Amino acid sequence: MTLKLFDSRSSALRDFKPLKNGEVGIYLCGATVQSAPHLGHLRSALVYDQLRRWLVASGYKVSLIRNVTDIDDKVLDNAKAEDRPWWELAFKYEQLFSESYRRLDIAAPTYEPRATANITEMISLIQLLIENGHAYQVEGFADVYFSAASWKEYGELTNQKADDLIDDSEAQARGKKNPRDFALWKSHKDSEPKDAAWNSPFGLGRPGWHIECSAMSVKYLGTKFDIHGGG
Repeated sequence: MTLKLFDSRSSALRDFKPLKNGEVGIYLCGATVQSAPHLGHLRSALVYDQLRRWLVASGYKVSLIRNVTDIDDKVLDNAKAEDRPWWELAFKYEQLFSESYRRLDIAAPTYEPRATANITEMISLIQLLIENGHAYQVEGFADVYFSAASWKEYGELTNQKADDLIDDSEAQARGKKNPRDFALWKSHKDSEPKDAAWNSPFGLGRPGWHIECSAMSVKYLGTKFDIHGGG
């Protein structure tokens, strides 16, 4: 039986044909472990668990990567509100997510990398984007932004036009050249824990949310893989 998947880029059902015969690579945006899981988190994991099981039953060797975002603005904010170290809060909720997956009989992914274990890869990718003219550092600060205007296909995967997008809460952030640009690296703030920052060529700071999945998907699946489930 031919498997058909809905392609968000073409807005149509397409016959599934893997890039490599007999093998399938899937990247799924996993949990940002800032608080307890809700139905939406578990639905996402369940859907891709079902897809993976079908592919395995159909004879494919499947590599499913589902990350854990364990450093994020909300992780830091919630840790401060609970008066505990950010890494302790992240681990607490990571364990709660894992237990919820088990209770629903959702199989463990092939790999479940944490964002904080892949900072080196994120820094390298940011450097590459800067070198290729797709990112810029704010003068005098460690902040680095992706330049949306530099990528003419920006928004094509979801059939959105850049001019139609609504500005986010950081649209007027320091040094941002365009409201569509988003953070790849964020300067460390005095109000944030010292251990929530890493040294980089740009300065002391931490990764922005978007670059995390980009770096981890490439590390574990390469620059081309079959199914991208968000992130």
